[in-house]
Amino acid sequence: MIAKALQITCNIFNQYLKNKFILNEDIVVINRIVNSDGNNPIENSNKIVVSLIHVDQETNKQFYSNRKLQTGSFSIKSNSERYNLFILITPNFENYEEGLKFLSATLQFFQNNNKIDANKSSLISKDIQQLDFELEKGENYMQMQNLWTALGAKYQPSLIYKIRLIPIVSDEVEGFDTSIERINTDATL
Repeated sequence: MIAKALQITCNIFNQYLKNKFILNEDIVVINRIVNSDGNNPIENSNKIVVSLIHVDQETNKQFYSNRKLQTGSFSIKSNSERYNLFILITPNFENYEEGLKFLSATLQFFQNNNKIDANKSSLISKDIQQLDFELEKGENYMQMQNLWTALGAKYQPSLIYKIRLIPIVSDEVEGFDTSIERINTDATL
């Protein structure tokens, strides 16, 4: 589900940028900032790089996923858990001004598309339902510097967005429960 949510986000974002700047090639890639050997991935060159940097479980709500079967019974499934994904969006361009242009376009995209559902895109499926985006504003310069150091890279102008409440549901059925078919109202029990 995580990969699917990132892929949907990047496909819609990529199409937006291709339309805005009349581009023929894809401009958005899902990738790490630095390879494990410390080198920059070649496929990141002159692209906007989207990297997953953190996953956080949403603990505010319980989400149940019981489903009525054709027999009238209900399947009992484990609770659906929802997660927030934190993504780092980094324009990785040789030309600094080009990177800033795409950083501005990134802000515009997420301002216009702070929520993407089936009404906005046919890529949204039943299992995801919608993607909500929120700019992470709490990162100060030192926190960003620490993040880039942890990634093993030199700081680049970038943005962090939270994709809220991605559902991850276990497909295992834990049991079955019968439905109530009638209520006995006879007073002579």
